[in-house]
Amino acid sequence: MDTQQTILVIEDEDRIRKLITMYLGREGFLTTEAADGKEGLSLALENDYALIILDLMLPETDGIDVCKALRKEKSTPVIMLTAKGEENHRIEGFEAGADDYVVKPFSPREVVLRVKALLRRSPDVDLTITETTTKNILEFEHMRIDHDAHKVTVKNQELTLTPKEYELLYFLASHEERVYDREQLLKEVWKYEFFGDLRTVDTHVKRLREKLSKISKEASQMIVTVWGVGYKFEVDER
Repeated sequence: MDTQQTILVIEDEDRIRKLITMYLGREGFLTTEAADGKEGLSLALENDYALIILDLMLPETDGIDVCKALRKEKSTPVIMLTAKGEENHRIEGFEAGADDYVVKPFSPREVVLRVKALLRRSPDVDLTITETTTKNILEFEHMRIDHDAHKVTVKNQELTLTPKEYELLYFLASHEERVYDREQLLKEVWKYEFFGDLRTVDTHVKRLREKLSKISKEASQMIVTVWGVGYKFEVDER
């Protein structure tokens, strides 16, 4: 089985897990199933999946811990499943590195649509592009962002980012020198009004800087903290 084109479904409720895999199968997706967090994390670390659907409340190891451990090693897109009224847990999920969430009870069709949308935005998934006449590229001294291919290159090295890390970087870079507060970034990048702990943005900015600094300190310094306000993408023209 080609795990790079397979979706890993980590869900302890057998009925929900089977329902999700059935609907994904109808859309042509291959799936691998795990019934607890420990098994799911082991599979996620040992294989390269296109995407992971991860329940928040799991036996053995919960979804938050699974996501945190995964993010130390990989940038696989993650959709987290949460129950109604678990807003604080959803915030924890984003801070742990989840890219999207679906609230239970949900329509299996909604999950499929979220999967397709996230895969289209994932820099690690190859998509067939028929239009090649135009290129949406941001070119800077220390960084190159090819938005058509969803690829970031720093010093000729391709940077591995989660979909949300990529979207945050691209949004800031495409509005260089403009300062955005955390509420604005959550609305623009996460695409919805977000009430709660704003550390989600800080966590993603921290991860971005860490990944960039491993290749280029100058590139990491392009994401600037404007104290008391928010963040901006700064281009040094000296």
